[in-house]
Amino acid sequence: MSKNLTESSLDRKNILNNNLALQEVYDQVGFYGIKFDGKYRFTKQQVAHYFDVDIRTIDRLLENNKAELEQSGYELYNGLKLKRFKEEVVDFVRVARENEDVHDMNVVNILQLTDHELDSLSKTPQLGTFTYKAFLNIGMLLTGSENAQRLRTVILDIVIDVLNKKLGGKTKYINQREEEFIPSIIREYNYRQEFTNALDYYIDDNKFKYGQLTDKIYKCIFKENAKEYRQILNLNSKESVRSTMYSEVLDLISSYENGYASFLKNRSESLGRKLKLSEAHLLFAEFDKTMEAFVSPLREKARSLMASRDLAFRDALHEKLKEYVDAVSSDDFEKFLGERSMDLEKRLEDNKDVFERLKDR
Repeated sequence: MSKNLTESSLDRKNILNNNLALQEVYDQVGFYGIKFDGKYRFTKQQVAHYFDVDIRTIDRLLENNKAELEQSGYELYNGLKLKRFKEEVVDFVRVARENEDVHDMNVVNILQLTDHELDSLSKTPQLGTFTYKAFLNIGMLLTGSENAQRLRTVILDIVIDVLNKKLGGKTKYINQREEEFIPSIIREYNYRQEFTNALDYYIDDNKFKYGQLTDKIYKCIFKENAKEYRQILNLNSKESVRSTMYSEVLDLISSYENGYASFLKNRSESLGRKLKLSEAHLLFAEFDKTMEAFVSPLREKARSLMASRDLAFRDALHEKLKEYVDAVSSDDFEKFLGERSMDLEKRLEDNKDVFERLKDR
């Protein structure tokens, strides 16, 4: 799915929250700033120089996208903080001019300021500064700059490359890389057994009951039946739908299955007979209405996570969940791509003793 960074704030946020990709961009692009308060900083003049635009163009972007750029790290310095920053700049320029080969990563080789710019900097009562994220944010907003266009192309290529390197192209099962996937899939398996047993015990024999009632649960949670979900994620008939679901979705499915199984049991026992499939459908509507107030916050969260993550990680759009799409958080990028993430095979091996104990129960 093509991304237009100048128009889509969602795509911009997803890139700026992807710290793994941003580190690679930082390493490859090679535009460095002065280290100040733990982050590399750039002046407005430096940003304008890099993109080869008039400084007034940067001012217009700031005016029109103030909240977004502040969120990504733009900050207006004044008072003591500005004084300290000016001292850092002056020290950097002095060192850089004395030693052209300076490579200290705390004061690395940035675009040198002219004497006139230094003089202006020393006199200004306030100064706008950009973090590296804010600098990239400008590049993703700026039209009419060849340098910005090239930067956007590089960023998108790196994001795809990082994802492929990390996952080996297996985005379909990115959900399995988080720590909570295994506990959730085990819980869901157990509750699924209870659910199918309840369908056997309390509903008349009917080969359609398993698929139809499972689809009712899916549609309650994420508005799609199993067939629709398969098509969106391009799953073949042999691939398990639930093996691609995020832990939050699996947990909610478990809740539905367990709750509906209890409803079936109570109604069948009160009637003293098994239910017809048509009666089971009516009972599900009653169950869903009863559950509404309890599951609504969890369902909203599950829909948002599923829609947002699938668009960002799998390039898959759930049309029926478009209103729930939001930016993927930095924590989620770390969870699925960072050091906390892990291939399922490795996680299974690390938890081998746990599975042995479960098997012996």
